[in-house]
Amino acid sequence: MPTQPHPDLPRPRTEEGRAGLAALLADPARAVLALDFDGTLAPIVADPRQARAHPEAVPALARLAPRLAGIVVITGRPAADAVRFGGFAGAAGLEGLTVLGAYGAERWDAGDGTVRAPEPPPGVAAVRAELPRLLERLGAPEGTWTEDKGRALAVHTRRAASPDEALELLRAPLYALAKKHGLMVEPGRMVLELRPPGADKGAALTGYVQEKSATAVVYGGDDRGDLPAYDAVAALRAQGTAGLLVYSAPEAGTETVPALAERADLTLSGPAGLTGWLHRLADSL
Repeated sequence: MPTQPHPDLPRPRTEEGRAGLAALLADPARAVLALDFDGTLAPIVADPRQARAHPEAVPALARLAPRLAGIVVITGRPAADAVRFGGFAGAAGLEGLTVLGAYGAERWDAGDGTVRAPEPPPGVAAVRAELPRLLERLGAPEGTWTEDKGRALAVHTRRAASPDEALELLRAPLYALAKKHGLMVEPGRMVLELRPPGADKGAALTGYVQEKSATAVVYGGDDRGDLPAYDAVAALRAQGTAGLLVYSAPEAGTETVPALAERADLTLSGPAGLTGWLHRLADSL
């Protein structure tokens, strides 16, 4: 008999989402849980280097991990940063956790603690060299700053007096710089990231689901970079894999991402809401 959901477990709003949750509850050993990091497991902060997973993230994941086919964190961050900021290394119960960083270009497995990644293309080094002069020439507003991710460079405007205006000032020149060096731009909330093409969260998610021979998948994310993973879940559904799309909605007063909100089967209130849901899901298993 299928497991009965916890009475406080929210009901997905779509039929496909309800089928995805039901499939997970019926056979958790063949289900994969995949989650973004920033904005999903960790609150968004002004300085990404200060981001830390919600205090209940590791406990909730550790409760679920023994029952599922696999848990994977898929992030635009370097894998090592997500592991460190998430507190995942050595966490009891998460010995099988995988972190796919740089949109899937990097992989860390808790089993051996090693990050595997190819060398970044030369365009990244070229952008690294040119970006400071470009920002100076554009008169980037005070508070604009660059995060060097190793395989990518992200220009943040969150600290600027007018973040959206600063982003619009920089958008076209940064797209042009990326194109010049064979890179692409990944837009996000008050950030434009210049990175190599070819890796995205959708391909990373699909590969992991296939690796685990999963029959159900849950994906949770909060920003535009998660759209390829949403697309991947839609494609997997078409092939017979049940799926549940979760949107980690930002705190009140912060811009939502309609492209995610409109497609999500279930909307939760940021990392606090997401980790609470994970605990209720564990209760149901």
